[in-house]
Amino acid sequence: MKLRRDQMLGSLAMLALVSACSSEQGAMTEATAGQQVQSIPVRTMPVTFQDQPNTIELPGRVRASAEAEIRPQVTGIIEERLFTEGDYVEAGQALYQIDDAEYVAAVQSARAALARAQATAENARETANRFERLSGINAVSRQEYDQAAAAAKQAEADIAMQQAALSQAQIDLARTTMKAPIDGRIGRSSVTQGALVTQNQTNALARVVQIDPVYVDLAVSSSRLLGWRLQAAEGHIAGGDDDKAIEVDILLENGATYAHKGRLEFSETNVDETAGTVAVRVVVPNPDGILLPGMFVRAQFNAGIYEDVALLPQSVVSRTPTGTATVMVVGADGTAQQRQLQVEQQHESNWIIRAGLEPSDNIIVSNLQNVRPGTPVSVVMEQGQTDSAPTSRGGVQ
Repeated sequence: MKLRRDQMLGSLAMLALVSACSSEQGAMTEATAGQQVQSIPVRTMPVTFQDQPNTIELPGRVRASAEAEIRPQVTGIIEERLFTEGDYVEAGQALYQIDDAEYVAAVQSARAALARAQATAENARETANRFERLSGINAVSRQEYDQAAAAAKQAEADIAMQQAALSQAQIDLARTTMKAPIDGRIGRSSVTQGALVTQNQTNALARVVQIDPVYVDLAVSSSRLLGWRLQAAEGHIAGGDDDKAIEVDILLENGATYAHKGRLEFSETNVDETAGTVAVRVVVPNPDGILLPGMFVRAQFNAGIYEDVALLPQSVVSRTPTGTATVMVVGADGTAQQRQLQVEQQHESNWIIRAGLEPSDNIIVSNLQNVRPGTPVSVVMEQGQTDSAPTSRGGVQ
């Protein structure tokens, strides 16, 4: 009897334990189910398709539109500097005066040599003419006449040689006054009065630059340029008016926009093999002299139009480990869905999206750290409101 009673008590204890476990498991199942059906509150923004200008921004350097280095073409002592550093000079204006005493003497010597050659030639011509008449009556031999005629021609050639020597001496004398070859602003002088300068020396005495207008030289990667051309050929970018010059905004180092717009002048016809870039030049008016050669600026211009594209804030777009751009949208079943995007380029704080979205899509812009594909979500902001929460998964790099 005692054994049967112990067996009954053990069975009852076992039933109680099983019942308790079943109750606990049921409670856990209900809790899990409650968690699974609980949705995550999110805010959304609608997708709007529009035509977007293909805005290009490139760094560049300001260059003078014309530049001339002043170097001596004769050797001598600087007698006087005839300009003020930093002034505007005109083409033909005297800049330096080299001591010209030696060159004046050279001109006088060349004139004297020319006069002697002319006198010698005159005598030779008269002799040749006289021998010609005497040869006609056989008073002199034909050989003597030929020699006299040859001497006359040689004397004429000597005149030409002395004339060339005189011209060279006069040119050297004129070069003792060094003049500005172009209009422009002249910089500092590297020499002072009394300095010895030599013909065609390496170091320039001064530099004259034209800074109205100025050039802004840009460099764009060949791959980016190729992408633009392919997109235009495929119809993804609509071209502008080819007859109208492309206007360019110049952004200064302090972030301000320069008052005068430039125009795109040309792009180089070959690629720099070392850097893989293509040179692009912009001509910019500079009447106030604000832009100086060597200054760093940024240039903005529109290269065609992206047609029927979407703009998304960078904060709502992320990339997969393979580098694909993605965004989270609210699906028809109320769950989050991931969409793969074709990102074209950056526009201010947005990305230009060419493919991957539909007009009916609602982009999730908040609580992105908790949202995964298939997660139930509930929209807590009305459609059409576009401000996004600061919390995000980060933008595209």
